[in-house]
Amino acid sequence: MSGPIVVVAGATGAVGDEFFALFEQRKFPIGELRLLASARSAGKKLTVCGVEYTVEEMTAGSFAGVDIALFSAGGARSKEFAQHAVDAGALVIDNSSAFRMDEDVPLVIPEINGHLVDDFCAGAGKTCEGIIANPNCSTIIMLVPLEPLRRRFGVERIVVSTYQAASGAGAAAMRELETLSRAALAGEAVEPKIFSEPCAFNVFSHDSAMHPETGRNQEEQKMIDETRKIWEDAEIGVVPTCIRVGVKRAHAASINVTLSSPASESKVREALAEGEGIELCDDRTGNSFPTPLKASGKNDILVGRIRPDETQDHADGRYVGWELFVCGDQLRKGAALNAIQIAERALGV
Repeated sequence: MSGPIVVVAGATGAVGDEFFALFEQRKFPIGELRLLASARSAGKKLTVCGVEYTVEEMTAGSFAGVDIALFSAGGARSKEFAQHAVDAGALVIDNSSAFRMDEDVPLVIPEINGHLVDDFCAGAGKTCEGIIANPNCSTIIMLVPLEPLRRRFGVERIVVSTYQAASGAGAAAMRELETLSRAALAGEAVEPKIFSEPCAFNVFSHDSAMHPETGRNQEEQKMIDETRKIWEDAEIGVVPTCIRVGVKRAHAASINVTLSSPASESKVREALAEGEGIELCDDRTGNSFPTPLKASGKNDILVGRIRPDETQDHADGRYVGWELFVCGDQLRKGAALNAIQIAERALGV
């Protein structure tokens, strides 16, 4: 056996499927793989990289000898079991919100602050122990394309509207979209179970809990708090509006960004073209721009509709305000891929 012992916690969910596809696509080094889920999924057979595995129930004793534990089982399960994995000597990379704002837990997007993984694992040998958190999917999809602009010009303020697919609420939500879509086309009335509003052929405010005083929902607050932590900038202005749309997979976002220093369109495009994890999709002549369908299954964030905001300060063809429209696969870069990139960096591969 060569390579680390890897556990996937939440193996039967939508993100679990993406882990398995990416293991094969990226030739992720695995010496031994263990698949964990709830008691009701124990015994299920899954094929990963051509090998059949039996899903086991996740318990406190599931992590003996484990090097890397990829958690995507929800915040409650992470809080219950992540520390058991750490105590067994594993590096936990957690997809939930359970630890993101813990000051002792790095919140990592490798294209932005991957050095935190190096610092966290310094001197630990093959792997390290502890917890590293994956940011919220909407935060990742927004910040990856903004990072090259921040590095070159600085960023003062972000106004963002998200259009989030059913995939963000998991496999059951994706099935609900399919069921309600069929019912709507057949003229049948079916009550939603996952979402508070019918998701088929509909657009509605994000289904996370709403703060009665701020008027922000939890998804919007996450984007504010996580951006400030990742960029280490407590003053950055972030004004999000998070919306759920009747799309199966891949989130979109309309972004208005205010730069610290003005930039020409050629320089903005140059910065974006050189950015990591970005694919430009900006064909004005052909009216072809990012869409969720184009982004689905892709690892990069698609960026288009690049244009200046003429209502903000500008002179001599240089603007501080810029508009972007981006799409990214929530299950890929918004979840599984980001976690695997962290694991690869921790392993030095």
